[in-house]
Amino acid sequence: MILGVNVDHVATIRQARKGVDPDPVMAATLAILGGADGITVHLREDRRHIQDRDLKVLKEVVPVELNLEMAATKEMIGIALKMKPDMVTLVPEKREELTTEGGLDVKRHKLNLKRAVKTIQGAGIPVSLFINPSVDDIFIAKEIGVEMVEIHTGLYANAKGKRQEKELLKVITAIKKALSLELKANAGHGLNYFNVRKIAAIEGLRGLYIGHSIISRAVLVGIERAVRGMKELIKSVQCQ
Repeated sequence: MILGVNVDHVATIRQARKGVDPDPVMAATLAILGGADGITVHLREDRRHIQDRDLKVLKEVVPVELNLEMAATKEMIGIALKMKPDMVTLVPEKREELTTEGGLDVKRHKLNLKRAVKTIQGAGIPVSLFINPSVDDIFIAKEIGVEMVEIHTGLYANAKGKRQEKELLKVITAIKKALSLELKANAGHGLNYFNVRKIAAIEGLRGLYIGHSIISRAVLVGIERAVRGMKELIKSVQCQ
């Protein structure tokens, strides 16, 4: 199981002063030294954190999977075709949100997503859809033509007790359905050092994409140690 580390929040701190520090590219390098199997960045329309320069340099220097999260807009599709990341994850995007609040409304935006996926995959770039843990959404994702999906784990991550168990079951069911339809399945959003183990234990899961909790811990202990700690948690589950 791979661990993709999102370095957006390193850029968030930098953009608070509109300066050059801390550099998300350097953070990505240290994350890889800590064991990250991939680096994720979300290039937003308003460029609130990651900048075009970051994506360009990361493409040049990152030796692991570079995952570009983006909205399915004409501008972003053009950037993806030019930069050619190792994969693209299409996500919903609203200007006023602090972070991605849920999965794509694949039913409502099916035609637009299908066109975007066809264009991007036609250029040889694998595409994943960030979707809610819904069997119906899995079927629609398959119809859209993607190679993989990333299941939104935010509701699971934010829940407690019996509610969390119900949300976990939804995630497990969605992943099983994706695998049965020959879709690769990833998971992410809200995962941290306390709730990741139950997700990492799901059989057949390709990868976990985690950002905020790792960068938050990195502020205190350094990014190499923070990534290494998360990687060890994931491995400990797989070894059981």
